[in-house]
Amino acid sequence: MEKEPLFETKRAKGRVLYRVFAASIFAGICLVWFYRASHIPKAGEDGRFGWIGLLGAEIWFGFYWLLTQASRWNPVYRHTFKDRLSQRYENELPGVDVFVCTADATIEPPLMVINTVLSVMAYDYPPEKLSVYLSDDGGSEITYYALLEAAEFAKQWIPYCKRYKVEPRSPAAYFVSISADAIVDHQAKDFWAIKKLYKHIEKEIENIVKLGCVSEEVRSRRKGFSQWDSYSSRRDHDTILQIVIDGRNQNATDVEGCRLPTLVYLAREKRPQYHHNFKAGAMNALIRVSSNISNGKLLLNVDCDMYSNNSMAIRDALCFFMDEEKGHEIAYVQFPQNFENLTKNELYASLRVINEVEAHGVDSYGGPLYIGSGCFHRRDTLCGRKFSKGCKSDMKWENRKGEELGIHEPEESSKSLASCTFEENTQWGKEMGLKYGCPVEDIITGLSIHCRGWKSVNCNPTRKAFLGLAPTTLPDMLVQYKRWSEGNLQILLSKYSPAWYAYGKTSLGHQLGYLRYSFWAANCWATLVYSILPSLYLLRGTSLFPQISSPWFIPFAYVIIGKYTWSFAEFLWCGGTTLGWWNEQRIWLYQRTSSYLFAFIDTILHSFGYSDSAFVITAKVADEDVSQRYKKEILEFGDSSPMLTPLATLALLNLYCFAGFVKEAINRKGIAQVYDTLTLQIMLCGALILINLPLFQALYLRKDKGKIPATVTFKSMACAVIACTCFQFSY
Repeated sequence: MEKEPLFETKRAKGRVLYRVFAASIFAGICLVWFYRASHIPKAGEDGRFGWIGLLGAEIWFGFYWLLTQASRWNPVYRHTFKDRLSQRYENELPGVDVFVCTADATIEPPLMVINTVLSVMAYDYPPEKLSVYLSDDGGSEITYYALLEAAEFAKQWIPYCKRYKVEPRSPAAYFVSISADAIVDHQAKDFWAIKKLYKHIEKEIENIVKLGCVSEEVRSRRKGFSQWDSYSSRRDHDTILQIVIDGRNQNATDVEGCRLPTLVYLAREKRPQYHHNFKAGAMNALIRVSSNISNGKLLLNVDCDMYSNNSMAIRDALCFFMDEEKGHEIAYVQFPQNFENLTKNELYASLRVINEVEAHGVDSYGGPLYIGSGCFHRRDTLCGRKFSKGCKSDMKWENRKGEELGIHEPEESSKSLASCTFEENTQWGKEMGLKYGCPVEDIITGLSIHCRGWKSVNCNPTRKAFLGLAPTTLPDMLVQYKRWSEGNLQILLSKYSPAWYAYGKTSLGHQLGYLRYSFWAANCWATLVYSILPSLYLLRGTSLFPQISSPWFIPFAYVIIGKYTWSFAEFLWCGGTTLGWWNEQRIWLYQRTSSYLFAFIDTILHSFGYSDSAFVITAKVADEDVSQRYKKEILEFGDSSPMLTPLATLALLNLYCFAGFVKEAINRKGIAQVYDTLTLQIMLCGALILINLPLFQALYLRKDKGKIPATVTFKSMACAVIACTCFQFSY
């Protein structure tokens, strides 16, 4: 008798309707291209340069729009059957190694880190089969101290979670999300006891953080701190490895006598003369060290700010890996990146459409991209194994490696696996583990896995599997997108470009799904052209679009209205709000005229050897006044970041051009007379002014620390005035 599948796949409804709509939009784009190419002003006529510039921008926008259709053409949705998994394989579930990565105890507070650790330790999964590894690339004894406190707290927290089926299992998130009124009588005593204990540990950790070091008294009574005796700096120290809880030992139990998961702290060796390869290097060290301690067949990696919000996530992932018919094809299961601190209207936008639409679309071609967090991997595929149709990898449980060893043997034997020299003359970072040489090592690693014949799966359960922290200031958001877009552009220009590396190894749709992100940074030029030239020519009164009375106006209007109407409907369908969509359009503009611009320039400089790539960590905590403004949905500029200058300059240029046009129209022709010839330019310039209203407030009206710094204001005003003046007098 054939076994029922552990998961099902459903295709999205309304696909035919969308395809008809998309075809009509493409027809409109082709008409726009034809009109633009066939009506170029003659040499010497005013507007020729602007016309050609817009032709180039429109060709690019059309090309990029086609790329985005790959992720909307045939979306699929997955549903798992965890009850069937339990019925068939409960006693054979494989070992799971969870990797939590942190790199800076200042930017990524230890208290936040241990909440993530505790949330994954408390998974609804056999504890003897679960191992949690904390990679601390900051090598901070404070983070290690916090982990020791977490290990003690876990002895009471884990049984509490399982007794009352707590969700989420991050203590901080749980105590914030639940009110005292929601606690039932039989739970009340335990609730207040566990909350009191957590507050005590929270206070102890915060005191150590304020002190800036671990006191000698604490060091003397807790194990492991002697490893810091030879510590020089976060960039110069030996491997620090400590098995905090040895889950192989039957004496490692919680307060109810049940086994605890294994818990390991690792700070890999760092030396100034050796490149440490950022997060990819940390992950590869974890893969090797874990293979010598627990050797779980399934690896989960999460960022330190992405706590587990769904205790059943491992079982969701295993429904794909252990499915009898299709499981052997799947290399990794990717959960979406969601955030707990988003405002109601998503002030700095989010990954909503990417998570709810595009990831499902790419899933139909062979699977989503690996995004570096919230991803379950087969150990052997992450280590370079190629897919073979005839070979099936058994995911079932095997006794842990070294079960008979004491705690000190695996500690000492594993330290060399995290040394600076271990990877010399090996395939680590090339054909094994995460790949090196790119700021978005996750994307390039996922691409190489797909090119070896494997598939991946997008798993997006109703209860989100992981929740993290989104940036709470505009500069932080711009820096984050600069790193992402810069890394993707570097991949495009490398030997691993989806355009040629993936050719013939994955489907065309899958290639386009990757290229959609590879071309992020290149969007800056077309966006800048469309944001600048129509407004400058409006100042002159020169039309760059067909008159409203012309039949050629129709394709322009249809493409614009159709595209944005669908975008709005899609955003609302994904659960967003009207104001949230408007905020997303603003951030769309800011990313493309700032983050992507700097990413493009830096990538070109890097390719010519003028700059080095760097992995920039965004801050995970904000000052109280910044947090309050964020909750009120007030844009936070408050930084002299160079990426703010083009945003302010562009906004002021459009404002000056619009004001100059209105003044000229009133004085000479009257607005009604020019409306027919300049309709689209007026609307475009007006839309750019409306979308930048919060920026104008930050330039001139706000008094708080979140306003745009005076230096940025003066530079932007000067640039905008010079641009308008020079353009006007060049006519």
